[in-house]
Amino acid sequence: MDKSTVDATVSALKAKFPNANESLLSRGVKHVANLWIESDGNAEAFKTFCEVNYIAGEEERELVFNKISRNIEIITGHFNKITLDLLEPVHLNTFEQHSIDNYFGAYSVDAHWQDDFYKNKIAFIIALNFPPYSLEEKESLAGKWNRQQWAYARLGDYFTARVPAELLQNAGKAAAGSDLYIADYNIFVGHLTDANGERFFPEDKVLLSHWNLRDEIKANYANSTDGLEKQKIIYKVMQRIISQEIPEKVINSGDYEWDPYTNVVYQDGKTIEATPEPNERYQQILNNFHANKAIDPYYPDQNTFIERQYAGAKEISHENTEKIFTDFLKSEETKKVGELIKKRLGRDLQPFDIWYDGFKARSGMDESKLDAQTRKLYPNAPALEADLSNLLEKLGYGKDRAKFLADHIAVDPARGSGHAWGGAKKGQKAHLRTRIGAKGMDYKGYNIAIHEFGHNVEQTISLYDVDNFTMNGVPNTAFTEALAFIFQKRDMLLLGRNDESDQKDALKKLDLFWSAYEIMGVSVLDIRVWKWLYANPEADAAQLRDATMRIAKEIWNEFYAPVYGMKDQTILAVYSHMLNSPLYLSNYAFGNVIEFQLEEQLKGKSFPKEVDRIFKQGRLTPNQWMVEATGSKLSTQPMIDAARESVKSLQN
Repeated sequence: MDKSTVDATVSALKAKFPNANESLLSRGVKHVANLWIESDGNAEAFKTFCEVNYIAGEEERELVFNKISRNIEIITGHFNKITLDLLEPVHLNTFEQHSIDNYFGAYSVDAHWQDDFYKNKIAFIIALNFPPYSLEEKESLAGKWNRQQWAYARLGDYFTARVPAELLQNAGKAAAGSDLYIADYNIFVGHLTDANGERFFPEDKVLLSHWNLRDEIKANYANSTDGLEKQKIIYKVMQRIISQEIPEKVINSGDYEWDPYTNVVYQDGKTIEATPEPNERYQQILNNFHANKAIDPYYPDQNTFIERQYAGAKEISHENTEKIFTDFLKSEETKKVGELIKKRLGRDLQPFDIWYDGFKARSGMDESKLDAQTRKLYPNAPALEADLSNLLEKLGYGKDRAKFLADHIAVDPARGSGHAWGGAKKGQKAHLRTRIGAKGMDYKGYNIAIHEFGHNVEQTISLYDVDNFTMNGVPNTAFTEALAFIFQKRDMLLLGRNDESDQKDALKKLDLFWSAYEIMGVSVLDIRVWKWLYANPEADAAQLRDATMRIAKEIWNEFYAPVYGMKDQTILAVYSHMLNSPLYLSNYAFGNVIEFQLEEQLKGKSFPKEVDRIFKQGRLTPNQWMVEATGSKLSTQPMIDAARESVKSLQN
C-alpha cells in the first residue's frame, strides 16, 4: 500500500476511534500495509479491512488476544506433535531404516499455516491490533512493560514477514538433509591404526562426529597409559574430516582399517585405493545457505539469515555478539588459565586441549567404572525415564514437584547423539532422546542425557508455568542451554559421587571459563563463514571448504596461538552444528555466560525454588531476563574476574 493510502486509513481510524492510542494504531496500520499484497485486495479493500477489524477497546482487545493465544497453541502444538512423530523413524533406533522415512522426516508440516493465515486474513487482524516491535524498541521498553504488554508484543512477533510456504519447505528439507548426514557420520575408531599397525580402541567402539570424538578426547585426560596417543589419533581424524581428506570408505563403516596419520586404508592387511569424501560436509552448509538466502527478500528489516538468527531469534545482534566474544577471547586471563593447564598436564598444550577436562570432578576417575555404573542404572530408555523423578529429588525437588516435572518428560532411544524436544502445547510431553548402546548407557551417553534432561526441565517449566502462552519459552536457546549445562555439571552428584575439596569452586569456575574460551572461537567462525557466504554466494563446496579452513586458521592465530604457542590450526571447524544447525553455536557460548551468572545466583539458595522462579519468566529480552533473574545484565566480565581469582587461589 502506498503512503497516501496508509495515511488516509490512519486518519479514518483516528476519526472513528478518537480515544484510541494513536501510536499503536499507526504502528498497526503501517505493519499491515507492509504485509499486504495485490491478491489481498486493492487500496479500498485495505482501508475497509482496517476500519472493520481495528480493536480500540482494551476489554475487547484482551478478549481477542486470549482467543488468538488459545488457537495458536492448539495449531502449533499439534503441528509439533505431528513433526515429532514423523521424525521417530529418523531419530530413534527402534525403527528399521528406509529411505521413505527421510522423505517424511523432511516434510515441514507447519510450513503453510502462516501463509494460510494471510489468505484468511487472521494474520492481518493480529498484525493490525498486535504489531511487532524492533529489538531496539523492546530493549528500551523492557523495564516498563507489564506482563500483558509483553504478551501482546510476543504475539506481534508471529507475523513479521510473509514468506511463501514453498521456501519454508525448502529450508526444512535442507535442514533435514543435514541432520541425516550428521546422524550417520560415525567413525569406527576400533579400526584406527598407526603406522605400526597398532590399535588403540576396542574393536567395536564407534564414535559419532563430532560429539563423541570430542568426548573421547575429554575422557582420556584421566588415562595416563595411552590417553595422549588416543587423543592425538582422534585429533588427526578430525583434521581429515575438516579438510575432507577422510576416505569415503571409512565413514560409518567398520569394514576397513584406517591410518589417519598417513591416510592409508587397509583391507585384510593390504593397502587399497580410497577416494576422499567429495566435500559433502561443505555442500551441506551450502544447501542450508541457499535455502535460507531465498527467504531474505521477504524480510524488509532482517534481510539476511544472519540478521534473522541474531537480531531476530537471539535478540542480540551479530555485531554485538562478535564483540562480546572477541573481547573475551582477547582477555589476558586466557593465557593465565592456559599456563595453569600446561602445568597440570606436565606438557605443552596441544590444539585438542581446547577440550581440556581436568577441572571437572570426574577428571581423575576411571571412566570404565563410571560406564559400569551408568550401564547398570540405565540398561535402556525406560529405566532412565523411570528414574527422572528420583534424579530431581536428588537436586532438592520435593516429591510432588519432581513427579510433576518427570511425568511431563518422555525418554526415547536415539539413533544419533540425542537431543531434547519440547512440547508446544499444554498436555504434551518434552522428549529426551538419548543414545543407549546394546550394553546399556555408557558414561558419555549419561553425561549428554543429563544435559538434555536440563533442557526438558526448562521446556516443561516455561510451557506449563509461564502465565501466557505467547510468553512461553526463554529469550533464546542460549538460556535453555544454560540450564542444560547446570544440570550436566551435576551429573556426578546424581551418581552419588560428591567432590568436597577446598578447590571445588575454583575448579568449577575455571572449567566454565575454558569451555567458554573454546566455544566462543567456534561461534565466531560460524558467523564469519556465513558472512563469507553472503559475500560469495556463487561459491562451490570446494571454495567454501578452503575459505572455512582459512578463516579457522585466522581466528586460531589471533585468539589461540598466543596461548597454545602454535599457528594455523583448523580444529575450530570440526563442529557438526555448522552443518545441521547453522548459526546455532553462539547459543552455547552465551549459555556458558548465562550459566555462570545463574550459578552465582543459585549459591546458598534453594536450587528448585530458584530454577522455577527464574524460568517462569518466559520470553523477555535477554538482558531483561537476566536482570529479573540475577539483578545484572548479560556480561562476560564476572566470568573473567572469577577466572583471575581462581588461578590465584590455586597457585597459593
